[in-house]
Amino acid sequence: MALTRDQKVAQVKDLTQKMAKATSIVFTNYLGLTVAQITKLRSELRKGGAEMKVAKKNLIQIAAKEANAPEVTDEMLPGDIACVFSYEEPTAGPSVTHKFAKDHPFVKLVGGIFDGKTLSKTEAVSLATIPSRQQLLGIFAGMIQSPISSFARSIGSPLTSFARAMSEYSKKAPTA
Repeated sequence: MALTRDQKVAQVKDLTQKMAKATSIVFTNYLGLTVAQITKLRSELRKGGAEMKVAKKNLIQIAAKEANAPEVTDEMLPGDIACVFSYEEPTAGPSVTHKFAKDHPFVKLVGGIFDGKTLSKTEAVSLATIPSRQQLLGIFAGMIQSPISSFARSIGSPLTSFARAMSEYSKKAPTA
C-alpha cells in the first residue's frame, strides 16, 4: 500500500532525526528474511545500542540532505534497503548486522555514512569488523601491562634464584 504524503513527511522527519543522532549509519539489503528473522536482527541491534529502519530510497536521500549528511546516491542503495543507525558505539550496528549476515545470506551491507563521509560496500564491511571501543581499551590495557609485568618478573627472577640457591646451600652446609 502506498504511503500518503503525510506519512512520507513523518517518515522523513523520523529518518532525519535518527541520522542526526547516529554516530554511524549502514545500509543493508534485507529482502528475503522472514518476519521472525527481522525481529531477531532488530532485537540484537537494540542490545548493541543500534536500530534498524526500513525506508524508501528517495526518503532516505531526502532525510540525508535535511540532516546535512553526505549525499546518498542511487548507486549506494541497490535493491530494497534498511538503514541501521548506531547511537552509542559507531561499530555496534555494522558489526551486529555483519555477524547476522554470516548466517543469513539475504542480508548484505551495501554502504553507509560514517564521520561525515559516505562508505562503499567494502568500507562498510571494514567498519563492521573493527573491534568495539571496549575491546580496543582491553587490548590497549594488556599492551601497557605486558612490559610492566615482564619487568617485574625479570627483577623478581634473580632474587628468587638467589633465595633458592641460599636455601639449597643451607641444606648442604655442615652444621657446626
